[in-house]
Formats: sequence, C-alpha cells, structure tokens
Amino acid sequence: MLIVVDYPWLSVSGFGTHIKSTQSHLIIQKKQGTDRYSLEKIKHLLIVGGHTINSMTIAHLVKNGCFITFFESDGTPVGVIKPYCDSAIELECRPLEFSSHQRYAIAIAQASVKSRLFSIERIQETHNLNLFYEGEHDLLWKSLEELEYLIKLDEIRRLHKLTSDMYYEIMARSIPLDFKFKRRTMRPQRDPINAMLSFGYALLFGNCSVAAIGAHLNPDSGVMHSGKGSLIYDLIDPLKAKMVDSIVFQIAQESLTQTDFEVTDNRCLLSDELLNNLMAVFYTALTTESLNEQVNNFYKAAKQGEDFKSLY
Repeated sequence: MLIVVDYPWLSVSGFGTHIKSTQSHLIIQKKQGTDRYSLEKIKHLLIVGGHTINSMTIAHLVKNGCFITFFESDGTPVGVIKPYCDSAIELECRPLEFSSHQRYAIAIAQASVKSRLFSIERIQETHNLNLFYEGEHDLLWKSLEELEYLIKLDEIRRLHKLTSDMYYEIMARSIPLDFKFKRRTMRPQRDPINAMLSFGYALLFGNCSVAAIGAHLNPDSGVMHSGKGSLIYDLIDPLKAKMVDSIVFQIAQESLTQTDFEVTDNRCLLSDELLNNLMAVFYTALTTESLNEQVNNFYKAAKQGEDFKSLY
C-alpha cells in the first residue's frame, strides 16, 4: 500500500518491523501488512524501539537527504544519522527570537487553561457533580482573559502555575478520599492518582519528543518551561487534560481498587496489571496524529514568525 506522508517525518514504533527500500520507495513490513512511502516525501525517519534496517536502506535514505534518528522504546533519543556535510538540523535547532517567547507562552497557557476548564466541566456533567467552590469558576475564566494582556514571562508563568494548581485541587474533589489525592505533587509520588498521572505524562513526553526531533526542533528550547526537555513540556501541557487526565480520573472514579497499588514509606507503586492496562489505554489515547499536528503547528509558527495555534 502506497502512503502519502502528511508530515516530512515518519515514525516507526514498537518492535519487530522490517525496514527495507528500493531506489524510490521505503518499505515498512509489519505483521499487519506492508506500507510503501515515497523516499522523496520523507525528510526524517524516526525509529522507536527494536526493528531491523539494512545498510542499503540507510544509504538510500541519506542519499535522498533524509535524517535517521534512533530512540529507546520510551522515546529517549539515542543517536542520529544525517546526510554528509548537511548542517540543516543545527540551523533548525536555533532558539526562538525572544520577542516570540511572550506570544507563544500566552498561547500555551491559554490552551492549557481551556483544556482544563473543559475537563472539569465534562466530569461535572458526566457524574452530576459540582466541583467548584464559590468564585473558582469565575477566577479561572478571568485568568484566561488576563493572560492576553500580560507582558512579562514571569507573570505568565505565575498565572499558569496558579491555574494548574487550582485545576488539580478541583479535580481531586471527584476522587474517592481513600486514594488520598489532594493536588499534583512532585516525585516520588505517594498516592496512586499522582503515580498514574506521572506514568501517562512520561509516555506523552516520549511520544512528543519523537515528533519534535522529527521536525528538527530543539527539545531544550522552551518558552513556558526552561531546561532539559522544556519545549516538550510546553507542547504537551495543553494536551495533558484530554490525553492523560481524562483516562486517569475515569479509572480512579470507576474501577481503581486498593489491590491496584501499594503505598510504601516513601512512594506509591502501581501493580503490573494496572500498568499494563494503562499502557493499552494510553496507546490509543496518545494519538500520533494530534502530536504531529501540535509539533507541526509550532514548527511552522516559529519558522515563519507567526502566532502559534496550540491544540487543546
């Protein structure tokens, strides 16, 4: 089956795929069938997990100007093969102009607030609950409006943190008290809800990292966050509520039991069965298409100096 690549990068994930080629096409042979891609359409091949690829295929890809990046199964980058004397990846990885940081930070913060407001409202409608204390709903909507007029990054970050903290504390009211989830905490996690959230966010981070590197973006050049992986944290923040939180909170409300986890003196350990179930559900929820679209929107905005339209 010949497939047109929607984005200039193509990812092969999982294990056991055979990656072959002809002079003009890349052939991806999986258990479910075989796909063919025009070599001219692929600018970056992302190989995630364990697969087989022969040297002639590598030569065909590189000859056509394609980068090849290898990742661990969790999305951790391992190494890259690039065309001889090609410096394009270094050029694309330049940090954004400082003037863009404020605009993009506002877009990310606004999308995050919207996604979390919608998440709270869905929970309320589905379970016939009223999770807001007096004034909280208005405060979140006013914060969303206020973001538009903030100038300093520190101000945007502070308001983003305030709304994020409020969101987790509000959502905690929908969780049974036995699970002792009150707010989002740093690792090591001491309750099953935070442990499940961290597991989901780690998977989301790894999948988004693959797409960002495929677009030749610098994962460490963020606007809302700073440091290692900061751009990835920026891009996934508006997607967390839909892709991860909705799943975790539904499990907590409907099926989680004390046998699904163990709380020790300093951390909460999730059972193997629960982790396997989470992996299966997240595999469906963390859609490659949405992550590719989010990364591509940012890439085009940064390259052309336009506004960033974040998904949420």
